[in-house]
Amino acid sequence: MSDLRRTTLYDAHVAAGAKIVDFAGWEMPVEYLGVRAEHLAVRERCGLFDVSHMGQIEVVGAGARDFLQATLTNDITRIGPGQAQYTLLPDDDGGVIDDLLAYALLDRFLLVVNASNIDACFARIVGQAPDGIEVINRSPDVGMLALQGPAWAKALTPVASPEPFSLAYMEATEAHVAGVPCLVARTGYTGEPGVEIMCDADAAPAIWDALMGTPDRPDPAGLGARDTLRLEMGYPLYGNELSRDRTPIPAGLKWACDLKHGGFPGAERMQREAAQGTPERLVGIMLTERGIPRGGCPVLVDGAQVGTVTSGTLSPSLGVGAGLAYVSSEHAERGTRLMVDVRGKPKTAEVVALPMVDSSPRKEHHS
Repeated sequence: MSDLRRTTLYDAHVAAGAKIVDFAGWEMPVEYLGVRAEHLAVRERCGLFDVSHMGQIEVVGAGARDFLQATLTNDITRIGPGQAQYTLLPDDDGGVIDDLLAYALLDRFLLVVNASNIDACFARIVGQAPDGIEVINRSPDVGMLALQGPAWAKALTPVASPEPFSLAYMEATEAHVAGVPCLVARTGYTGEPGVEIMCDADAAPAIWDALMGTPDRPDPAGLGARDTLRLEMGYPLYGNELSRDRTPIPAGLKWACDLKHGGFPGAERMQREAAQGTPERLVGIMLTERGIPRGGCPVLVDGAQVGTVTSGTLSPSLGVGAGLAYVSSEHAERGTRLMVDVRGKPKTAEVVALPMVDSSPRKEHHS
């Protein structure tokens, strides 16, 4: 008997012909009609993802903001009710326990964490919490859908009330979708405009079915497309680009660390790294000949290894092999020529700017 967990949308995925895989202990759809088709649907139109496996941790109490300011890397005093912030949960030495989104709500803070790190995040936050702060793991009770792509509003309009189209990026509001009370947030992991919809787990299938029944219905999209979309944007994935082995600084995430004020675990180390530089840096790489870089591939200069690929794929948007890699800082500048060892065959590559695709605001199709 399988110990893998299922979201409340599992039956909907099977009915849609999804290929199901084990992801962080969950049976999740990796693709439906194909990763490339789903990826391009999100870039050009709209796709719908089940991300109910993500963790949801609430922090409640009069001193919750001060507590999180001393626990997470970013300056949470900069966001008020209805706003979200990308931040990281560091260990005592500044290594990354997880990267997450923190939502400031009227009566609490909500932390959305990665599925593989729910237990680690919960244990860390509970262990740090002072008296008067309540930390609640809501993960089993919450369903979460990500509606992503320039036509997201057209798909949502027929089933949402009030229409959440006035939301700015990284803002959230309460609304009803398919008659279900939800928290709707202008967030996502694709680089495209869209929303993430959080609701009672048992109500998630009603929202999925309602969105799939609209005239401008989204394409169902799986974890495969989610990974290729985030990789083109240069967004880190925990376990690939982020871990306890490094601080956020070599990953290019200094902007998500309040180094001016510090006060959180590992801040002094991060301040030192930001001032002095780090031996290696995370960069985007693109092959200049046929081939597909994969995680673990050595990165070479003059035959000597100078780095390692952390994530790689055949970019559906660009049609070339692309990836993220940690390389020695002297080889991290844009335009640097490299070689990537792809299964014993050296392939020419170069360091490229992130994101790899146009991240300028796209025209959203509201009507």
